[in-house]
Amino acid sequence: MADYKAPLRDMRFILNDVLDVAAHWQKWPELVDQVDIDTAWAVLEEAGKLASGTVAPLNRTGDEEGCVWHDGAVKTPKGFKDAYSVYAEGGWVGVGGDPAFGGMGMPKVISAQVEEMINSASLAFGLYPILTAGACLALSAHASQALKEQYLPNLYSGVWTGTMCLTEAHAGTDLGLIRTKAEPQGDASYRLSGSKIFITGGEHDLTENIIHLVLAKLPDAPPGPKGISLFLVPKFLIGEDGSIGERNGVSCGSIEHKMGIHGSPTCVVNFDGAQGWLVGELGRGLNAMFTMMNYERLGVGIQGLAAAERSWQSAREYACERLQSRAPSGPQAPEKMADPIIVHPDVRRMLLTMKALNEGGRAFSSYVALQLDTAKYSPDETERTRAAGMVALLTPVSKAFLTDVGLECTVHGQQVFGGHGYVREWGQEQLVRDTRITQIYEGTNGIQALDLVGRKIVANGGAYFRPFAAEIRAFIEGAPAEQGEFVAPLAKALETLEDLTQWVVRRAESDPREIGAASVEYLHVFGYTAYAYLWARMAATASSHQDEFHQNKLATARFFFARLLPRIHSLEAIVRAGSETLYLLEDDAFRAT
Repeated sequence: MADYKAPLRDMRFILNDVLDVAAHWQKWPELVDQVDIDTAWAVLEEAGKLASGTVAPLNRTGDEEGCVWHDGAVKTPKGFKDAYSVYAEGGWVGVGGDPAFGGMGMPKVISAQVEEMINSASLAFGLYPILTAGACLALSAHASQALKEQYLPNLYSGVWTGTMCLTEAHAGTDLGLIRTKAEPQGDASYRLSGSKIFITGGEHDLTENIIHLVLAKLPDAPPGPKGISLFLVPKFLIGEDGSIGERNGVSCGSIEHKMGIHGSPTCVVNFDGAQGWLVGELGRGLNAMFTMMNYERLGVGIQGLAAAERSWQSAREYACERLQSRAPSGPQAPEKMADPIIVHPDVRRMLLTMKALNEGGRAFSSYVALQLDTAKYSPDETERTRAAGMVALLTPVSKAFLTDVGLECTVHGQQVFGGHGYVREWGQEQLVRDTRITQIYEGTNGIQALDLVGRKIVANGGAYFRPFAAEIRAFIEGAPAEQGEFVAPLAKALETLEDLTQWVVRRAESDPREIGAASVEYLHVFGYTAYAYLWARMAATASSHQDEFHQNKLATARFFFARLLPRIHSLEAIVRAGSETLYLLEDDAFRAT
C-alpha cells in the first residue's frame, strides 16, 4: 500500500477558496480571538504529519494482530498505546474541545479535517479519540458544572477515554426497549445494572480510565424513549482530589470477532451495581445523547471518506506502475513490454469515480461542519436557527451517503489492483472490510434514510429542505454565463430533487409505506445533488486559475457532471415506482418451507 499523504492542498482549497471559513470566524465573537487561518493551517499540517508518520504505519499491523480479550481485560495491538500517548500529548483529543477545560477550541470545520486524516491513517485507531470527543460534547452541553470540572480536563487531554453505551442485545434502533436500570441512592448518585453490547472502546489498555455514557431507566420510568436517562459511569471511581480510586462495578464480558476494524475492541460491557451520575435531566437521556450522536454521525461519514481517500492514493499509484497490455489507441510506453494500466478506459473510470466522490465528499463534509459551527457560534439568532435546520437535514445524508459511496470507492480501489487487491499484501481488502461497518453503526444507513425522509422531509412538509434548495437556486441565479456547463445540470438536478420531494410528501399522505420504500434512493438523489452543488462551487472557483491543480479540479468536475450526476435519473425512477412491488409477496413467502 502507498504511504498515506494528507490531502492538505485540497483541504486548503475547500476551506479557503470555496467556503472562505475565515470570513465566518471574523464575524463570530467566540472565535475571532480563538482561531485564525494561519493557526488553523498550522494545526492541520501538524495533524497531517501525525497521521502519516505515527498512525498510518500501524494500520496493517493493527488489523493483523487485532485486540485480545483475556479475563475481562483487553490488550490493543502493538504500537497503539504509544501512538495514543503521542496523540494525547499533542492535545489532539481535545482539538474541538472547550478551552475552559483544556480543549484547543478549534471549530468543527477544522476538527473535521483532523478526523479525516487520522481515520485515513487508521480507521480502527481513529475510533478511540472520536468517541472520546463525542462524549465530551455531550458532557459539555448537558452535564453539571461539577461533572464538567471533574471529567472534561482528563478527557480532553487524552488521559481518559470515553464511550457511548446505548445498544442492548434486544434493543438496537428501538432504544425505548432498553432494560438497563438506574437506582437512585439518595446522594445524587445512581447504581446501574444491565448489559450493553457493541460498545466501541468499552475496554482497552490505552488510558488509565474509561468514562462510559450509559442510557438507562429509573425503576419508575415510563415505557418507551421518554423514560430514558443518561448517566456517567467511570471504569474507576474518582477521588475528591481527582485521583483514581477503586474499580467500579463495570466489566468487559467479551469482545466481538469482526469483519474489520480489528484494532478497535467492540465490547460487551456489564454494569453490576456500578456507581453513576445523571447527565442532563431525568427522562431526557436521548436528547443529551443525540448531541453526541449528531457529531458522531458526521464523523462516521468522514470515516467513509477517509477510507476511500486512502484507497484512492494506493490505487492511483498502482495504476501508474502496473504494466498490462497496450492502450486502445496504441502503445504509450513503447520502450516497455506493456503500458501502465492507467491508460485503460475502465481503470480511468474507476479512478475518476473515486477522485470525484472523494473531493466532492470532502467539500460536502466541510460544508456540513460549517453549518454546525454556524449553529453554535453565530451571534445572529436567525442565522443560528437556519443553520440548525440545515444540520438536522444534512446529518443523515452526511452519514449515509458518505459511507455508501465510501464503500463504493474502496471496492473500486480494490478492483484496480485486480487479484492483488483481494490478497492482504496490498492493504486494499482491509479498507473494504473496515469501511463496511460505517454503513452500520451510529444508526444503519437505512435508518438514516428513514430519518431524512420521514422526520426531516415528510413530517414538516419539506420545511427543512426549502432553505437548502433556496441557497442552491441563489447560487444558480448568480452564476455567470460561462459557468453554464456546470450550472445547467445542477439546475436540472435541483428541479428533479424538488419534484421528487413534493411527490414523496404527497404519496406519504395516503400510504405511510411510501416513506420507507422511497427513503434510500431518495437520500442518494439528495446526496448526488448536494455534491453537484459543491462541485459547481469548486468549478466556479477553479475556473479563474490556470495552474495544474485548478485545471485538474475542473476536469474532475466535468467527469462528475457527465458520469456520476446522471445516476439520479435511475434513482428517481425507483422512488416513483412506489411501495406496491415491495408487498406483492405475502410474509409467508419469505419463510422457509
